Amino acid sequence: MTKANAKTTAAVLGASPKEDRYSFKAVRMLKEHQFKPLPIHPKGHTVDGLDGLKSLADITEEIDTITMYVSAKISDNEYDNIIALKPRRVIFNPGSENPALAQKLRDARIEVVEACTLVMLQTGQY
Repeated sequence: MTKANAKTTAAVLGASPKEDRYSFKAVRMLKEHQFKPLPIHPKGHTVDGLDGLKSLADITEEIDTITMYVSAKISDNEYDNIIALKPRRVIFNPGSENPALAQKLRDARIEVVEACTLVMLQTGQY
């Protein structure tokens, strides 16, 4: 597992505007640790003051990391969008595991991490 460089961009797939959700906390904590989070949700919610995007396909900048907060049923449909973005890695947070997608991403030479983004940030492993 490799660490992200400072100030890189992370897409938070499944970002919620609800402060009690882990995906909201991930957006906030990424900001606190000097990374640039991009909230992604089909409704394009504003999350912790950041304008959201409706899809990974709407991203127009370089992405270092995609951190997943969606079910396998949803992430199964994101393979083409992920490949098009060419992220360095994808983090599957607890509850978002998708072994089939993870293997496809590994086959495409994208690093796959099954861990909690919040814990990774808090422990300096992000």
